[in-house]
Formats: sequence, C-alpha cells, structure tokens
Amino acid sequence: MNLTTILSRFRYSLSKSGTIGYDAGNFLGGIMKFIRWFLGRIILLIDFVTTPKGVKRDPTLQAQIDEKASSLSLYQFHACPFCVKVRRAMKRNNLNIELRDAKAEGIHRQELLEQGGKVKVPCLRIDQGDKVTWLYESNDIIAFLEKEVASNAA
Repeated sequence: MNLTTILSRFRYSLSKSGTIGYDAGNFLGGIMKFIRWFLGRIILLIDFVTTPKGVKRDPTLQAQIDEKASSLSLYQFHACPFCVKVRRAMKRNNLNIELRDAKAEGIHRQELLEQGGKVKVPCLRIDQGDKVTWLYESNDIIAFLEKEVASNAA
C-alpha cells in the first residue's frame, strides 16, 4: 500500500446538515495499515541483515534431524516479529521445517482456523502418526524445537 492509496481513502462527503466531513475511520484504518506495512518491512530488513548462521552437523546427523522436522509445519505471517523470532531459531539450529503462509485467504489459513482452532501465529503443527498437535506461542515453539528436534546436535 502506498501513500496515494492511503490519501485516496480520505473521502469527503456532504452530510444532511450541509457540512463537509470525511470518512475518518477509513482514513485512520489506511494510516494504521500503512504503519504496520512499514514496520513489517523494517523487521524483515533487520532480519535479513542480521540472519544467524546455522550449525554445521555431520550429514548423517543432519539427515536424522531433517527426518524429525519433516513432520512439522510452521503457520506464519512473513513480517510478524514473533514468526521472525521462530524462523531465526530454526535457522540457528539448521531445521528444515515447511513454512505455511496463513495471512492470505487460502488453504493454510483455513486449516489453521478449522484444525488449530484460531488464526494465531506463529503456530507449529506437529504430526505424530494419527495425532496432530498445534503449538502456539513463539517461546514454546522454540523450546520444543530445541529440545525435541535439534537435541541430537552435538
């Protein structure tokens, strides 16, 4: 969203009393949307510039950890600071977990709502055979990943 779009939402209207007003809710909503978009880009830039290095493992051990991680999926928003925090932990621990964008209207958002119970990110889907567990909260997800998935790292 650019500034022109935001300003175009500042609409004048003629009320019954003959005074000119504006659609403040629409305008303020546009401003807030722009601020969230702008802050999201700053978060992504900082993440890009300060990306952590992943641990180096023996290929056999990494293959075992990749096997563990194959039953996991992270539902996330790309510019969400808590999602960035989890992705950074995944990068540090060299975990290859499928990322699913839950922001756009689509299958992943619908899955998160119907099966997880709410559209809240980050959310880690843990498939254990016939059992599926949904883990919310970035600190809980990171603790789980470090204890249960990356724990074989020497």
